[in-house]
Amino acid sequence: MTLGAIIVVVVSLVTHAHDVTTNVTWNREVSRIVYARCVTCHRPGGSAFSLMGYQEAGPWARGIRNAVLTRSMPPWGAVKGFGSFRNDQALTQEEIDLVERWVNGGSPEGNPNDLPPRPKIAPSPAVESRTGELVVSGDYRLQRPFVLDGFVVRVPPSGGTARIMIEFPDGRIAPLVWFDGHPPQRQQPFLLRVPLSIPAGASMRGLAGSTLVLLPPAHPR
Repeated sequence: MTLGAIIVVVVSLVTHAHDVTTNVTWNREVSRIVYARCVTCHRPGGSAFSLMGYQEAGPWARGIRNAVLTRSMPPWGAVKGFGSFRNDQALTQEEIDLVERWVNGGSPEGNPNDLPPRPKIAPSPAVESRTGELVVSGDYRLQRPFVLDGFVVRVPPSGGTARIMIEFPDGRIAPLVWFDGHPPQRQQPFLLRVPLSIPAGASMRGLAGSTLVLLPPAHPR
């Protein structure tokens, strides 16, 4: 999950509210959410500004809240709205509520004894090629049936935003994914919860200058 593109716009320059009216704290609840969902990118040396500590995250508190409430913090800062992915790391409603209560209640730091250890960041897994994958761009028409297990963004959409649809031969249109602020350095697979069977003659629409690698199901080894 990446917050940068949205938070840069909505970030508040107010560091903290003076009145604390919540028992939700950075050290006990919010740090755990950030460590679990955000620090793959939001860390020193990462692809976005660091949220690893209270002193780093505190000035961004209102921007974080606004991004959460507008659902602008999807997994990897890239996907929302349409896609349903089995490797989704989006915040749960409970986590969203905790962040909102923390910010609205004055963004308290809390008891240092409640702070969990800083996470160890594992490198992002390599994107493995799959036999039978398709590279698509523009308005692409499939020449053969294809079972879509997921996709990788090889070239991000122009401006980082695109709504990609599948138009079936019978005229039906099914939304696949909505990219919003996709970071250009991200090449991580998005894996559908349920593979989608696409017939020959179907078209991919709305790629907006982007290139996707369509992944068929991986065969067990």
